[in-house]
Amino acid sequence: MMGELIARNLLHRPIRTFIGILAIAVEVALVVLIVGLTSGILTETAKRVEGVGADVMLLPSSVGPIITMNNSPMPIKIRNRLLELQYVKAVAPVLLQFNSSGGIENVYGIENQSFKEVSGGFVFHEGHDMEGPDDLLMDDLASKAKNVHVGQKFKLFNHEWNVVGIVEHGKGSRIFVPLATLQDLAGATDKASIFFIKCTRPEHTEDVMAEMKAILPNYTIRAVKEYVSLMTSTNIPGLNAFVDAMIALAVCIGLLVIFLTMYTTVIERTRDIGVLKALGANSPFIVRAVLYESASLCLGGIFAGVGLSYLVRAGFLKAFPTLSILITPEWILRAGMIAIVGAILGASYPAWMASRKDAVEALTFD
Repeated sequence: MMGELIARNLLHRPIRTFIGILAIAVEVALVVLIVGLTSGILTETAKRVEGVGADVMLLPSSVGPIITMNNSPMPIKIRNRLLELQYVKAVAPVLLQFNSSGGIENVYGIENQSFKEVSGGFVFHEGHDMEGPDDLLMDDLASKAKNVHVGQKFKLFNHEWNVVGIVEHGKGSRIFVPLATLQDLAGATDKASIFFIKCTRPEHTEDVMAEMKAILPNYTIRAVKEYVSLMTSTNIPGLNAFVDAMIALAVCIGLLVIFLTMYTTVIERTRDIGVLKALGANSPFIVRAVLYESASLCLGGIFAGVGLSYLVRAGFLKAFPTLSILITPEWILRAGMIAIVGAILGASYPAWMASRKDAVEALTFD
């Protein structure tokens, strides 16, 4: 009986039911996509740094988890001291330059030989390695997003570059230029933002880091594996608060829509509630009917929201190939639970109001 009652109530006002389900779907999609976007960007950034192939990173002091261009690059001659360490196989100095035109990214200024010794070299889809001071390499995803091909000119930092190669993504940056040229453009002659260190064997990482701390006490020394583990929203200042705020906003949307839907439903069906009470329905039965109806709306919204999340992600990835949105079963489940809690809270007052109605007064309601 309860199931049939709920189904008929939902089908009685199909447009209102559709809008309620759509609102819950938007709530779920917002939670899944916001968390997926932040997690995806951080995870993808960490994987690209890991993809360089280094075991240890040397950075300036007081550097946060996200590696960005810093205002105090290090002297490149530090490389010579690092190469003298017992278990160091190769050292690649890199100058980072932040680029916000056509997207947000770090451009790597590299030396071909040292970067190849650490990373194992690029996998080329088109073209060849950098040979001249104005040559530029771009990864396949950036090439697709910017519609750039080998042989074209590409303007970056008010400088015209020759695109000579399209490489496989996953080795630190999406754009690579000669270190010396970027140093001149950035006014950082003989400077580097980061040193990637390759050990003779991975198990020598701790020994190398200990030696580095002894000779370079004023710098940040971080194992690449440690860096990867740090790339979560909880370790990025302000980011976790932003995610929590967006989730709270999504919950408010769902709660208010459910409240409005069920409140208007109760007002509209006052006489129906009176009939139910006249037939012997007690207050708990009325409360369950309202809560079950809101739960049914919520379940429909959750399934629609998961589908909407994947649809929106597919659209974004098609439009922005360099974007990364990570949708996980864990957060789908969390988003569903958040939506259910919001629906129950939103329907609680209308359910209580319905249960309090007097049968005689409800029957005479017009």
